[in-house]
Amino acid sequence: MIEDLFEGTVASVAYLAVGLVLMAIGYVVIDLLTPGKLGDLIWTHRNANAALVLCSGLLSVATVIVTAIMTSENDLADGLLSTAVYGGLGLLMLAVTFFVVDMATPGKLGDTLISDRLHPAAWVTAVAHLSGGAIVAASIS
Repeated sequence: MIEDLFEGTVASVAYLAVGLVLMAIGYVVIDLLTPGKLGDLIWTHRNANAALVLCSGLLSVATVIVTAIMTSENDLADGLLSTAVYGGLGLLMLAVTFFVVDMATPGKLGDTLISDRLHPAAWVTAVAHLSGGAIVAASIS
């Protein structure tokens, strides 16, 4: 019992570390895709568009990570590797959905998302992120 508890705790900490790294990379990806500094846009300028896009991106990546963890085998090393690989696919999907929405809409999406007023493009981008994350999560077997 104590050994199982210890192994479970070690696995949880390891998955947490991989998940936090992937989430941090997700933040950086979104920061690079939007003009300006994401932290300033959200916390200083209280930009709802940037916050919505960041929230959807992080939730999308988290969905992929959670699914990868839940479907991982009992081998911790294999589980961590598959979580990192699928999480990387989730990050790639995040960037691709941003570019697809950008190409499909008039103007520059990044400029629209830093607007002071809530813009429908932020909602479209958010749904694209969440949909892409759900697709990647569903593909994990």
